Amino acid sequence: MFDFHTHNPDATEALISVEPGFSPRPDSIYSVGIHPWHSENALSDDNLKQLKSDASLACVKAIGETGLDRLRGAPLEKQTELLTRHIELSEQLGKPLVLHIVKAFSEIISLKHRSKPTQPWIIHGFRGKPQLALQLLEAGFYLSFGQRRNDESLKVIPSSRLLVETDESLLPIADIAKGMLQLDPDLGPRLLKL
Repeated sequence: MFDFHTHNPDATEALISVEPGFSPRPDSIYSVGIHPWHSENALSDDNLKQLKSDASLACVKAIGETGLDRLRGAPLEKQTELLTRHIELSEQLGKPLVLHIVKAFSEIISLKHRSKPTQPWIIHGFRGKPQLALQLLEAGFYLSFGQRRNDESLKVIPSSRLLVETDESLLPIADIAKGMLQLDPDLGPRLLKL
């Protein structure tokens, strides 16, 4: 079982989320980005150069975790500017975009429509209601679910848009997936590997 999003630096069979300036481990794969919680002073030339350099590494398979968070981080305008830099990098390098979105779903849907990206946009740690999940699916997003989730939303996600993650959970990815399978035994074939 592939773990789409983890912050565990020692994880295997996982996409490890890191910030610029990380030291890659052999045989590991990464997503690199500046989290919206760290957006206050992130737009310096040095930070953006480091992000671009790290994002260009072969072991980096996705851009992010980045996004919009109304509850924490810089004002939304600054977060949006930082996110726009990540979107540009995602498109330039041909790598998917991993998103952290809190109370800013209408903004991210609008930004996606304006940006018209060619790369997949994945909202990690999705916990919203089924109606929001359907709205995001209609806008072309992928959704990743972890230990804490809305089980009713999980039921409406097609296999082609469903990912599973540990994020910061101490549970192994197999246990998180097992919990999902207990909810819906037919879910097994729907769990997508990246």
